[in-house]
Amino acid sequence: MADPHELTALEQWQALQNGDISPSELAGHYLARIEKFNPALGAFVTVTAETARVRARFVEERMPRTAPLWGIPFADKDLQSRAGVPAGFGSRLFANYVPEESDDLVLALDDAGGVSLGKTNTPEFGLPSYTESLAAPPARNPWNLDLGAGGSSGGAATAVAARLVPFAPGSDGGGSIRIPAAACGLVGLKPSRGRVPAASGIDKLAGLSVGGPLARTVADAALLLDAMIAPRDGRPDHHFALRAPGDEAPLLAAAVRAEGRFQLGVMTTSAWDDDYSITIAPEAQAALDLAVTGFAALHHGLEETALVPDPSFAPAFRTIWQAGAASIPANTEAEIALLEPLTQWLLARGRALGARDLAEALAALSAFERSFIHQLSKFDAVLTPAMALTPRPVGWYDAHDGEANFAQQVQYTPFTSMINVSGLPAIVLPVHQTDDGLPMGVQLIGRPGGEATLLALGAQLERRIRWQDRVPPEPA
Repeated sequence: MADPHELTALEQWQALQNGDISPSELAGHYLARIEKFNPALGAFVTVTAETARVRARFVEERMPRTAPLWGIPFADKDLQSRAGVPAGFGSRLFANYVPEESDDLVLALDDAGGVSLGKTNTPEFGLPSYTESLAAPPARNPWNLDLGAGGSSGGAATAVAARLVPFAPGSDGGGSIRIPAAACGLVGLKPSRGRVPAASGIDKLAGLSVGGPLARTVADAALLLDAMIAPRDGRPDHHFALRAPGDEAPLLAAAVRAEGRFQLGVMTTSAWDDDYSITIAPEAQAALDLAVTGFAALHHGLEETALVPDPSFAPAFRTIWQAGAASIPANTEAEIALLEPLTQWLLARGRALGARDLAEALAALSAFERSFIHQLSKFDAVLTPAMALTPRPVGWYDAHDGEANFAQQVQYTPFTSMINVSGLPAIVLPVHQTDDGLPMGVQLIGRPGGEATLLALGAQLERRIRWQDRVPPEPA
């Protein structure tokens, strides 16, 4: 058998089921890779080696092999609480915090039989779209260590791309799964609002943030997403879970079958175009062109489309982003001083907002959601660039000027946040590699509850391009 990390997550699951490797052996293999390579990569902020070994033995001795993730290692994003494990949330404010209870998503993945190896790096409270905090070293891009991994699930993306875990859960409130997936050459799927019971987004401000998978292949993403959706202990979850009509089958089946012919829109406009100068880099356009050529060869219908300008989107989203920082538990001067300059700016702006500001922003985003879904309703999925620019260097973002920082984030990631506002599913596919060896991706936006269509389309393109065969160099 090849080294386990050379196999896809699905192949590793099959090896576990066949008894070719045990959960303990697989966890040990990945822990050794983390010990060797993480210092150069910054993927993990906490490694729970002994706890992982105990958990792996428990899974192999006590849990049924029918558990969806039986024995497969993963890592929790450090915005999720796991009882007894430090949770820093990317902030010096929480340097000594150890939660006593686990979050729902953590419990769901445990119930699915997964083995957590630790906590992955995230920026402060997941607010920016890059993973460079004062609380930990930056999450670096395995394809070029001078570049960042994106964010806020940057540590998760680094870990998956560098083969430190087979796949990893992330969270996405403005692109935080898709941005690092695009930067690191991965498949990243933001589910529909309400799709993942334990991380549905329904309980979040403006319904923006949902949980989803980062993986090397479309099938691996579907395998993890199925486990995130699965009822805990066979019981219906207490959260609402979105289902499309007749959509009870595992999403992995859609990824494996890869069937269907669909009508696709092709779009290079975004909701930010009227407020910020957006330039699509040649590398981003090349990725889009490659995907269009591939889907045309697969006999899908393709039609160019463009968004109707909406001047209310940008100010409304800025208001919600700032309001999201208002509840950070920093109240004294000493506590606020522990926050990073960008977070201090966001906190001050968020706490200065009035109820009318927030109500008007929520109303504007709700109207945008209805309009956006209506405009794209004629298509089964809509294709856009994943990012407008190539992966950004570590230290590229302005750490002290909030306005300049926000503009930089928009200019790199103009195609992601409008999907969170609309509650739609979207998948990033790493279709292209630049002359410098950097990954560049495209995004497919689906209909509400349309994850199966996105997975089928992604798997078809994956079989044609075979991005899963690309492997970043191991750090020296």
